[in-house]
Amino acid sequence: MSKSIRIGTRDSELALWQAKTVQQQLEHLGYKTELVPVKSTGDNVLDKPLYELGITGIFTRTLDIAMLNHDIDIAVHSLKDVPTVLPKGIVQAAVLKRGNVKDILVFKTNEEFLSAQNAVIATGSLRRKAQWLNRYPKHTVENLRGNVNSRLKKLEDNSHWNAAIFAAAGLGRIGIRPEQSVNLDWMIPAPAQGAIMITALEQDSFVREACATLNHEESEICTTIERQFLNKLEGGCTAPIGALAEIKNNEVWFKGILLNNDGSKKIEVSKVEKLGKHQNIADFCANYIIERGGKRLMDNIKRSDKKANVYSTKSLTEDQRFLLNKNVTVENSDFIKISLNRIHPHLLKNKIQNVIITSKNAVEALTTNYSANKLQFTNIYCVGRRTKRLIESKIGKVTHVEKNAKKLAEYLVEFMNGDEVTYFCGNLRLDDLPHILNKNGIKLHEVEAYQTKFDGLKVPDSVESVMFYSPSTVESFVRENHKEVIAFCIGETTAKEAQKHFTDVRVAKVPTVESVIELVNEHYI
Repeated sequence: MSKSIRIGTRDSELALWQAKTVQQQLEHLGYKTELVPVKSTGDNVLDKPLYELGITGIFTRTLDIAMLNHDIDIAVHSLKDVPTVLPKGIVQAAVLKRGNVKDILVFKTNEEFLSAQNAVIATGSLRRKAQWLNRYPKHTVENLRGNVNSRLKKLEDNSHWNAAIFAAAGLGRIGIRPEQSVNLDWMIPAPAQGAIMITALEQDSFVREACATLNHEESEICTTIERQFLNKLEGGCTAPIGALAEIKNNEVWFKGILLNNDGSKKIEVSKVEKLGKHQNIADFCANYIIERGGKRLMDNIKRSDKKANVYSTKSLTEDQRFLLNKNVTVENSDFIKISLNRIHPHLLKNKIQNVIITSKNAVEALTTNYSANKLQFTNIYCVGRRTKRLIESKIGKVTHVEKNAKKLAEYLVEFMNGDEVTYFCGNLRLDDLPHILNKNGIKLHEVEAYQTKFDGLKVPDSVESVMFYSPSTVESFVRENHKEVIAFCIGETTAKEAQKHFTDVRVAKVPTVESVIELVNEHYI
């Protein structure tokens, strides 16, 4: 035992406490040791949350490099900070007996703020943030970084913060758990929270044999399950994943959770297996979550870390977002708002022979104002197959449909019975249809069934392409943005408007959002 084991550690108070614990246990067994404090990237970069730094193993990388350079023999880590896949040549040498696994809430005065709508909670953990917002969606969560002491000081100094979340083990180990704190029994901890892990070089049999005597088997079993679950979900400190395995009465009890970043969606799982027959519990529970939307949730989380290269001028559903390929990072909002107008009863007093409907908004306006039996139209002419389906499900049979207003006008000039037609339109309707009908002696009665209001915003500089669904969305976009983009358009009418402003305009094969998404995917293949 003549060799001295150099123990690498971060230089925070908590990390040094953990390293000294390992040192004491090794020296009790007769080994010589020395501490080698090393400052990590995670300690040096304190102005952003962990999940924004985008570095795997932010608190372990510096120690890994020191070990591979043979500057240290072992490294002591909080196991929850360690990536599930270790660098080549480095292995897990021991897991010490686990401490308190819970998260705790440290508050300033009392817990009355929990029922308030404007409470502010501080944490740098995306997992804690997501679970808190899932339980208290009206609260605000602000970033809190630094070592334990500095975080407690920031909580004290920030007058608008009500409380902050900490790991119970971290506060307990350095003996500074405040009186005004409470265990968050409902919050599922990070995988391996409360556990201390030792790593060593795979080829160094001397230190591996020394550390093996410190290994606590029950803690190793539980943390291994939790980390396998994390690995299967392809998560890390950038994903809101919680996991806890416990051994009770010769059984392994497991519970896990995956949430989206704002906590509005969560998927939970729990399972119990006999100890010794627990080897597949992590895979089973991870697959359970994946099959119930977990893959989609993880894909959305990964995309949220990237800068948007595509913008949709209409809010996309979760299913539609899922259709976009991995090279597409999309942001979206509704660039137009629709307000339905009241349609005066005198317009419908007598049966109308010919009616034109060119949008689903007009259908909604009519059916919001009146029941189907009040809408007595002899002939209904419309634009778009989706509008046709909506009309026939809510009003009555469609006489003829065309793919755009211009083609419909040309059809009516040649085939419509009578010389008058009522057009239920919006305030921003295009001129093609009225112009063609008036030119050919057809009297047009325009009824403003709805109003389109522009609600565009300035898109991020990273956006290269924009998805447009109507001429109005194009106009709304150019009012707020003066940049050249690739315009992916739902139809010819929208494309015609886009061509006034953009050089590269592409039109979907069929007028559906899904078809526009296909265009986007083809470009970003």
